[in-house]
Amino acid sequence: MSEVRPKRILDATPPGDLKTRVMRWEFLLLALLLGVIVLGVNLHHNFLAPNHLFNGISVFLVRGLIALSMAYCLLLGEIDLSVGAIVVLAATLLGVVFNATGSALLGLLTALAVGLLCGALNGLILVKFRELPAMIVTLGTMILFRGLSERILGPANIGGMREVTWFANLYHGRLGPVPYFVIFFFVLAGIFWFVMHKTTFGRHMFAIGANRTAAEYAGINVGKTRLIVFSISGLICGISAVFFSSWVGSVRSDVGLGYEIEAIAMCVLGGMSTAGGKGTLPGVLIAVFIIGLLRYALSLVNVNPETVRIILGALLITVVTMQNVRRFVRKKTAPAN
Repeated sequence: MSEVRPKRILDATPPGDLKTRVMRWEFLLLALLLGVIVLGVNLHHNFLAPNHLFNGISVFLVRGLIALSMAYCLLLGEIDLSVGAIVVLAATLLGVVFNATGSALLGLLTALAVGLLCGALNGLILVKFRELPAMIVTLGTMILFRGLSERILGPANIGGMREVTWFANLYHGRLGPVPYFVIFFFVLAGIFWFVMHKTTFGRHMFAIGANRTAAEYAGINVGKTRLIVFSISGLICGISAVFFSSWVGSVRSDVGLGYEIEAIAMCVLGGMSTAGGKGTLPGVLIAVFIIGLLRYALSLVNVNPETVRIILGALLITVVTMQNVRRFVRKKTAPAN
């Protein structure tokens, strides 16, 4: 008599059907991105011209870098409002060191160190004073960092960085039609994706964002994770400052204004939950290109910045509302247990 073996469940979360996969937020974002590209092609004949296109992409990826680290902060259920101020402080000290020493390399290392230290300061305050919300702490450091840069710069600009060829090529250099900076961005995005979705550290971030208390009881070092995430955020701001300085060749006190708002908008559009514990990096990347390419398309037909902000705000509200409607429809159509 043959032995009857019980069926085994190999996967507690089996893949969904075709309808479920198509309804994933990333697929809807891809459809929206395609719509933006079609709009751009119809608005201006040079939209897809390689030189114009890659110039436009490089411009918005300087801000798009910040969205990578902001996604980590939101995943923890935190927010970093100081990112724009860290960018301007790092760029300011890069210019100061460069003008004082004549060494672009020393200026670059200074910008990275300043960004890392500013981010670590945010993290240390949040770890030592756990009752303080990240929004209030980073709002305070935003004012502090930008005030320091304004004090150092005054009404003047610091320039001359583009005179060093290798430093200018960090942003302006190209491999064929593709800027080195664009290649660097995708490599960095790949690293962020791998850490977020394929490592233990990434699982810790998801767990902390979902339920910090439960994560602590599970043995996750919540304080260390928060410190690392905010330090990474500061370091990315330092990198953004380096590429901004390479692009423009000078630094002024209004650098980085609005970077934090745009980074948060990219992340929310990409599906990151502001409550923490939910989101994907591919969604954020697609959102970076939706917002960036829409800005680029509208700039080709000389739409003024105020109108661009109105359009982007309306788009964000519409898409976020679609997310809630989609969740409601899913609950209503889900089969009863």
